[in-house]
Amino acid sequence: MKTQEYIDLEERLGAHNYHPLDVVIERGEGVWVWDVDGHKYLDMLAAYGAVNQGHCHPKIVATMLEQAPKLALTSRAFRNDQLPGFYQTLTEMVGYDKVLPMNTGAEAVETAIKAARKWAYEVKGVAPDQAEILVFTENFHGRTTTIVSFSSDEQTKASFGPYPAGFRVVPYGDAEAVTAAMNPNVAAIMIEPIQGEGGIIVPPDGFLRHLRALCDEHNALFIADEIQSGLGRTGRLLAVEHEGVRPDIVILGKALSGGMYPVSAIVADDAVMNVFKPGDHGSTYGGNPLGTKVAVTALEVLRDEKLVENSDELGRYALERLQALDTPNIKEVRGRGLWIGVELNPEAGGARRFCEALMKRGLLCKETHTHTIRLAPPLTITREELDWALEHIEAVLADVPVAAAVG
Repeated sequence: MKTQEYIDLEERLGAHNYHPLDVVIERGEGVWVWDVDGHKYLDMLAAYGAVNQGHCHPKIVATMLEQAPKLALTSRAFRNDQLPGFYQTLTEMVGYDKVLPMNTGAEAVETAIKAARKWAYEVKGVAPDQAEILVFTENFHGRTTTIVSFSSDEQTKASFGPYPAGFRVVPYGDAEAVTAAMNPNVAAIMIEPIQGEGGIIVPPDGFLRHLRALCDEHNALFIADEIQSGLGRTGRLLAVEHEGVRPDIVILGKALSGGMYPVSAIVADDAVMNVFKPGDHGSTYGGNPLGTKVAVTALEVLRDEKLVENSDELGRYALERLQALDTPNIKEVRGRGLWIGVELNPEAGGARRFCEALMKRGLLCKETHTHTIRLAPPLTITREELDWALEHIEAVLADVPVAAAVG
């Protein structure tokens, strides 16, 4: 079939809960993907960071092919020989006592919420059903009914109530507002160290340190959702490292398996993780031998190929080039590492038209929040490949709509 035939079939048979660009990808290698008509594209989205290690990394593929014929799933009713190695690799890499594995990012967020609430009742001494978790405007932690209940995006939230209680939304980056919101029932503050879906929003310097100090002062947990920002995306293994803070719970997903298999987890020290007892929480697929073996290799690739360092070096270079652009289309360019948001002025006509123009030039990226182009290539990208991408991005961003030019 050709591109339009695939699109027509998907539109007819699938729920319309996404608005993808009209490219149908059939193959990927490194930073490159090919569509069903044979056109080649540089992927500047990296599956929202899930393929930090590049598409179909040969070492990760080899691991999957090695493990899949041996043992894929036992459930957690039995032990398997791959899970302990995953625990050891991940705890040593991030520096926490324990891991609780799940599958998707949203599941890991739900796990962190349950951990914080149980800790609040059993350790902190909050009265039953009174625990509160502080979250932030423009947050994106997933799409389960619990998580959308504290979203400030009306489309994400509307028509999915009634919504569970126990969350308070405060302005992102507003230290005074968070300080005012603290009270004895606060179990945790949960934050994206840099907001991805919000448009690559970097908080003010010192904000994360302020949250850490507040949690220490009020005996609350600091939860960092590093599903998108973690594992090298911002030029550090974890984005919180930019401010030198250590959360009580870190939520991981996406690149944890290099895009080859759904694997997520929370990591925490014994003081938090020991609140879980057999039967409190679980997942049939969480911690399965196929996923955990793949995840170990994915983490080794990040470390051995120095992808975190590459993200830092090339991210600084890309940000400097894009911030130097002089065009009325751009309102602001911001980011850290190979995670950059180009926010456009409203007069530019929306970010999607720029993404569609880039697609025609062989470069794939995606808009977020109408006016922001998100740039997040696989961390395996080379300087030469990045230069090629930036040349096209610079050319497209210089294109001023007729209406804007006349006005």
